[in-house]
Amino acid sequence: MKKLLLILFLFPLLTYSQNDLLSGVDIPVTKEKVTSAFKALKIVNLESTKLAAKGDLYFVVAHRFGSIQDGFEGFYGLDNANTQIKFIYGVTDGLHVSAARNQLAYDFAVKYALLPQIKGGFPVTIAGFNSMSINNTLKESVYPGLKIENKLTYVAQLLISRKFTDKLSLEVVPTFFHENFVENELQKNSQYAIGFGGRYKFAKRWSLNIDYAAHLNRASNSVYNNPLSIGFDLETGGHVFQMHFTNSQGIDEAGYLARTTGDWSKGDVFFGFNLSRVF
Repeated sequence: MKKLLLILFLFPLLTYSQNDLLSGVDIPVTKEKVTSAFKALKIVNLESTKLAAKGDLYFVVAHRFGSIQDGFEGFYGLDNANTQIKFIYGVTDGLHVSAARNQLAYDFAVKYALLPQIKGGFPVTIAGFNSMSINNTLKESVYPGLKIENKLTYVAQLLISRKFTDKLSLEVVPTFFHENFVENELQKNSQYAIGFGGRYKFAKRWSLNIDYAAHLNRASNSVYNNPLSIGFDLETGGHVFQMHFTNSQGIDEAGYLARTTGDWSKGDVFFGFNLSRVF
C-alpha cells in the first residue's frame, strides 16, 4: 500500500519533469504545400503559377480563329485564324523553358517557382516569368532599314496566386514589358500592366476561367485595347483542354498585352482553344 501511495505521489512529478524536458526539444512541423491552384499552365492568356514537372515535355497547340464579327464572309472567323505551336520542357521541378511560333511572332520564355503557398503558413504561391518575342508583323517593306533587334519585345511578370478552396483560385500578375520599336510615336517603349485571373471549378472535370490585363501607360491615341478572356477548362485523363472567347488574337505575351485589337462591346472577339500533350 505504501508503494502504491509513493507511486501515485511521484507520478505527477515525473510527468511534469518529462514535459519540461520535451519543451526544450524542437519538434519538426510538417509544411504542407498547397498544390493545383490551376490545372493548366495558362489561365487563358495569362500564365498560371503551374510549372511543367522535371523531364516533362509539353507539345501545345494554341489556336485563335478570326473575329466572329467577320460574319459569313469570313466564315465567322474560320478563314483568318492564328495558330501557335509551342514546346515546353521541365528542366527541374521549379523551372521550365519554352519555344513557340505563330503567324504573328516567335516567342522564347522561362518560368520558375519562387515561393509555394503553405497550408496554415505562407498565403500565396509566387512564380516568375520572362519572355522574349520577335514581332513578325513588322516588315522592312513598310519600315526601310528595320533590323532584327527592332522586332524584339521583352516581358517580365510576377505570378502571384492563392488557392482559396478546392474550387476557387485567383491570381494577380504585375507586368513590365519593353518594345524596342513602337509604331505610335506617343507610346513609350517601356510599358506596364497588371493582370488578374481566376479559376472556379463548378463540376468534377469543368472549370470557368477568366483573365484580364490592364495596360497602365498606354498612349491616349492608341488603337489597342485591354485583353479580356473567358473560357472553360475540361480535364480529360490527365490533360486539360481549354476553350475560350477573347478579344485578343495574339497568343504570346507581347501580342495580347500590347496589340489587342478586338472589342467586346462591338462583338469583335475570337474563339480559341489550347490543347496540350505531355511526353
